[in-house]
Amino acid sequence: MRLQDKKILITGGASGIGLASVERCLEEGASVVMSDLATSKGEALAKELDAKHSGRCLFIPADVSSTTEVDALLNKMQQELGRVDGVFNNAGIGGLAPSTEVTDEDFDKILQINLTGVFRVARAALKIMEKQDSGSIVNCASILGVFGQSQTAAYTAAKGGVVNMTRTLALEYASKGIRVNAIGPGYIDTPLLEALDDELKQFLIGMHPLGRLGRSEEVANAFLFLVSDEASFVTGAHLMVDGGFTAGKS
Repeated sequence: MRLQDKKILITGGASGIGLASVERCLEEGASVVMSDLATSKGEALAKELDAKHSGRCLFIPADVSSTTEVDALLNKMQQELGRVDGVFNNAGIGGLAPSTEVTDEDFDKILQINLTGVFRVARAALKIMEKQDSGSIVNCASILGVFGQSQTAAYTAAKGGVVNMTRTLALEYASKGIRVNAIGPGYIDTPLLEALDDELKQFLIGMHPLGRLGRSEEVANAFLFLVSDEASFVTGAHLMVDGGFTAGKS
């Protein structure tokens, strides 16, 4: 198995890409900490998966906009599992509005979760991984981390920050045996898109040369590769999982 005996943390793990990643890691032999908001379905889902996978799934609630909760999450993971081999920084929220209608509070909330939250989790994990002299962090960025899109000022600012922060962390911690990479999903058929009407969904589908939205498990498979030893010479990368969305853009 590709992650046999590895200890993996996945934030935003109770739905969509995060849940698919939890399931793939368990299938590949890892012990997984699923983290999400206390109000999510994470605890019930983790109990089901724990029963199915021989006691290898644990739910620890945390809000990534809180430094206190993030530090407690990583400390508890280390106490329960002994180490932190891999992290998927996947927690995030969307946001769509004309820039003149975005309040300071709206902008700050998206950055607090999608950018600063990613940094908080990475910082707490790196402190543990430094002592291990090993580890792999994968940050969930986006196609909108490299291209702009109307009505997404806060989201694109956050995801662009994630891409460049990933590069910086990769350089900073390479000598410690720690790899840091990012994934750039295109539009993925997750609960975040449920509110869109059919016309807008069809428009989004048409932007992908493969002619469809992505599936959560396809992003999970990319994460599985990057967090595993199969990607041992990959760091500072931003792997696009976007159905060709960015291929024709420069």
